[in-house]
Amino acid sequence: MAPCVPTGLAAGRIGNFINGELWGRLADPGLPWAMVFRGAGDVPRHPSQIYQFLLEGLLLFVLLWWFAQRPSARGQVSAVFLMGYGVLRFVAEYFREPDQFLGLLAFNLSMGQWLCVPMVVLGVWLWLWAARNNPKANP
Repeated sequence: MAPCVPTGLAAGRIGNFINGELWGRLADPGLPWAMVFRGAGDVPRHPSQIYQFLLEGLLLFVLLWWFAQRPSARGQVSAVFLMGYGVLRFVAEYFREPDQFLGLLAFNLSMGQWLCVPMVVLGVWLWLWAARNNPKANP
C-alpha cells in the first residue's frame, strides 16, 4: 500500500494550490514561476504546493513503486516511504512559508522540518528492524 500513499499526498497538494493556501516563501521577482497568492500580499512567492506535489507526490511515488518491485524484507517499503517522505518534505519546507504563529524554530528550521526528523529516524529504525527480523519477500 505504501507506494499508493504519495498519490493522495499529491492530490492534497494540488488542492492546497487551487485553494491558494500554504503558499511559499518570498521569491526573487525574476523567478519565472513565482506567483502572487491572494491573501499573501502583492509579492511573488514560491509555489511550494507544486514543489511538494512534485517531490512528495510524483517523485516519491516513482521511487516507492520502483523499490516495491525489488526483493525486500517485509516492512522495508514502508521504511522507504517514511525516510523518503521525511527527507523530501524537509527539502520542500525550505520553500514554504513557516506557520505565522510559530515562525522558524531552533536552527532556523520550521515546525514542518522538525516533524520530519522523527519520521526519518523511525524509517531508518524500521528498515534495520525489518532487515534483521524478516526474510526477503521476493527471492
